[in-house]
Amino acid sequence: MPLVLTEEQELLRETAREFVAERAPIAQLRQLRDERDPSGFSRELWSEMAQLGWAGIPFSEEYGGADLGYTELGIVLEETGRTLAASPLVSSVLLGGSTLLLGGNETQRKEWLTGVCGGETLLALAIQEGPHHSPWNVATRAETDGDGYRLNGAKTFVVDGHVADRLIVAARSAGEQSERDGLTLFCVDASAPGVGLARASMVDGRNAARLTLDGVRAERSEVLGEIGQGAELLDAVLDRGAAGLAAEMLGSLDTAFQKTLAYLKQREQFGVPIGSFQALKHRAARMFVQLELSRSVVLDALQALDGDHPDASAKASLAKAQLSDAAPSIANECVQMHGGIGVTDEEDIGLYLKRARVTQFALGDAAFHRDRYAGMHGY
Repeated sequence: MPLVLTEEQELLRETAREFVAERAPIAQLRQLRDERDPSGFSRELWSEMAQLGWAGIPFSEEYGGADLGYTELGIVLEETGRTLAASPLVSSVLLGGSTLLLGGNETQRKEWLTGVCGGETLLALAIQEGPHHSPWNVATRAETDGDGYRLNGAKTFVVDGHVADRLIVAARSAGEQSERDGLTLFCVDASAPGVGLARASMVDGRNAARLTLDGVRAERSEVLGEIGQGAELLDAVLDRGAAGLAAEMLGSLDTAFQKTLAYLKQREQFGVPIGSFQALKHRAARMFVQLELSRSVVLDALQALDGDHPDASAKASLAKAQLSDAAPSIANECVQMHGGIGVTDEEDIGLYLKRARVTQFALGDAAFHRDRYAGMHGY
């Protein structure tokens, strides 16, 4: 497919950019952080986003969705990334909603996905148990208990877990830790007895939580997909997560770059703008090249997912690897070009550096996805 947006997609991007700039500027992230908001995002703003149809972009109209695709969701994520807008778009729609879409039965979709599209139900995907992304390294157990299960274990970095209504938990119903086979996904009530959630303060302002499961009862009706076959479902979900998060990262990095260009034209030394210095021109040019490459691989990955391309998984990993490499590189350069003020909280550019540092590791860093990409191609 051509790596260009359609007229409708361009209109969506313009609408999203205007809305985010007006309703979710970076000042809102600062306010939420400084006031230690218990939710970590504006529920009023999330309701407005849902009314615009953003919470249901990739889902069928049958569930209240917009029946579009991940390309359109990626367009919106890129724009929210520009202002580091705090919302459950990644946790509830991109990750949780995709899991229900791909693994839920008709009853589960109608019961939970309809609420997601309307902005009333919040989901969180709980898979990570160690300091690094390793989706099959699951020690959490799912033991049979009558016609249901009992879940015991712990999860880390559960994005928006502290406000979720439903937690999608990866647990081991068979096999040993680190084995791919034997995983099962459960969509459990976040208020169920035995569920413990502790909010973790992330350096970039994104919401996350630590989850403990102490004999949590999970009914058979809360199983997503097939028992013991959760790895296949997770693969597809994490492909969408990697491509969507890469789109958000692209928006953040592009805005940081544009802010830096403006600063290079404004800041003067020796009576001339510092942007006229050859060394800074070369560094800015290298950032531009990285961004343009990133833009192409992200759109290619999103289109491949929507088109069920046979290389969609590889393209998703390629996009996340590229953005995870570009994120620290571009963010570091932007801060350095701002000089001393770049490392102060007064200047917004430091917030983009913090977001880059966190997102480069979320859902797998560059090394993880390069290894995955190589494995898919026989290396």
